[in-house]
Amino acid sequence: MSKRVVVALGGNAILQPGQKGTAEEQFENVRKTCSQIVKMVEAGYEVVVTHGNGPQVGVILIQNEKGSDSVPAMTLDICGAESQGLIGYMIQQSLRNEFAKRGIQREVATIVTQVLVSKDDPAFQNPTKPIGPFYTEEEAKKRAVEKNETWIEDSGRGWRKVVPSPDPIGIVEKEAVATLVGGGAIVVASGGGGIPVIKLEDGTLKGVEAVIDKDLAGERLAQDVNADIFLILTDVSHAMINFRTPQEKAIGEITVEELEKYQAEGHFKAGSMGPKVKAALRFVKDGGEMAVISSLDNALDALEGKVGTRVRAK
Repeated sequence: MSKRVVVALGGNAILQPGQKGTAEEQFENVRKTCSQIVKMVEAGYEVVVTHGNGPQVGVILIQNEKGSDSVPAMTLDICGAESQGLIGYMIQQSLRNEFAKRGIQREVATIVTQVLVSKDDPAFQNPTKPIGPFYTEEEAKKRAVEKNETWIEDSGRGWRKVVPSPDPIGIVEKEAVATLVGGGAIVVASGGGGIPVIKLEDGTLKGVEAVIDKDLAGERLAQDVNADIFLILTDVSHAMINFRTPQEKAIGEITVEELEKYQAEGHFKAGSMGPKVKAALRFVKDGGEMAVISSLDNALDALEGKVGTRVRAK
């Protein structure tokens, strides 16, 4: 029986550092990424793909801001949905083309995915996730008062709006994803952490202005579609302890208990490897067979145990 793998693509799969972010650049990066995904399919894995969207949704927010004098600006949840569509289009077209080159007949589909969060999540009282363009301090403080928003100075580059980053508790379209994957399709889902929604008293859903961590949303997706393996692809071949010090050491096979020890010691920073390690631990502790952290060009080798950080219960 084939293993089901949720593959979480890092930002370098779509946009490389130093690039402008043109459609041509992003398509070329996605084409290279999809050749790695097709290798997994050829090796017999059932694949569900999820991805980040930071640069893309940032551009959409800027476009909305710049055009707001002519047309109404869209809310963050709608901008997130737009980014899922544009990235999903690039991935599904590139996958189909790669399959065609290899004489493989497979269906590929992107699902615009809503991710349920709790309206009582404490993150809503403590917005921390910067989004959108940079502004001067004067402009930021004016917007904060006029729109009841939270703004921060961001790394000396200017002021940015911050929004909550609540914990994902469920994938709304999980049954649709599972049905498609069970039928042999490659599915792209929960892009950018998904569109955060809350459930109202009458059971209906409502989008909220928030950003869900893409790795944690990927883990939730992996649980909800009963994946065997959660594969997190980033720009390094392994998670490291003592990163960028003379004592730097790559982590290979490791148990949950051992990795939690390193986590408690502060080896994994919040803005980089921290969420990936947290998601990997959560997946295995919730019953997943294995979580893997490695680089995009090592994807299949990581699945097969030749490289990467591989987390198991024991």
